[in-house]
Amino acid sequence: MNLNLIKLQIVELLYKHKKITTVASVLGLKQPTVTYHLKNLEQQLGEKLFEPRMDKMILTESGRAFLHYAVKINALAAEAERVVKEFSLAGRSSLSIGASYVPATYILPGILSRFGELHPETTVSLSVKPSPVIKEMLVNQELDLGILSTESFYLPSLHSQPLCEDELVLVFAPGHEFAGQPELTPTLISGAKFIQHNSQSSTGRITSKWFEDCGFEPRAHLLLDSLEAIKQSLISGRYVSFISRLAVADEVASGKLIMRPIPAYHCQRRIFYSYNRDRHLSPFIGLFIELMQALCL
Repeated sequence: MNLNLIKLQIVELLYKHKKITTVASVLGLKQPTVTYHLKNLEQQLGEKLFEPRMDKMILTESGRAFLHYAVKINALAAEAERVVKEFSLAGRSSLSIGASYVPATYILPGILSRFGELHPETTVSLSVKPSPVIKEMLVNQELDLGILSTESFYLPSLHSQPLCEDELVLVFAPGHEFAGQPELTPTLISGAKFIQHNSQSSTGRITSKWFEDCGFEPRAHLLLDSLEAIKQSLISGRYVSFISRLAVADEVASGKLIMRPIPAYHCQRRIFYSYNRDRHLSPFIGLFIELMQALCL
């Protein structure tokens, strides 16, 4: 079977863009050429990978199964090209990092600055996404390294190690009625005006599970996906929320916010670093990990 890379790229891009004309433009090919490669691949496999619906091309079930491997092979090919090119760049290299919001905002800036001072020849790019998205990008070999705030997890293709604790706490303003309560119970918290995090985030999922475990219906008076927006809303005094201790350390120290332990909270959340076991680990990835471990002690 002639399973060349251009055919695999067409499958991945057509899934993403849904139009052959767009795929042709991205690849710098003519539309009939893209159509030829796709039909040739389907003939070789004996299965339809896409079917036209209205003006879009939609994956079939066979196509969805094939896409899983096409994405992996495309990522491996891109990684192989990148690694080989590093040898011809006179010692220069690149490092692609993905991080969830808490480590990206409150841990990585100082580490990235120090790493840049020590290794100015290395270009570092940072993608900030929710933890589940970072895991998926690592599995698909789109990143060299991921730094995630999440519960313990296991994926066969990923190597993961904890860096530090990332405890969730209940947070509110000094003027909130909770500030005068000697003891906060799940019942009290469930009746408060609550800010919920985006459901894609680790904090959002943990918060929803806490409500369910305590026997309450999770309900959000505000639904926000920005930590800074959540903190500013908390400072206004009307709301409470569960938020990372790391994220509110400065506001608590300055007296703008108060944090309390979450009652009946049993989840253990940490900051992890993770990488794909099959991805080439350049010396600079190892140096970045060593720096993170030293600065996170």
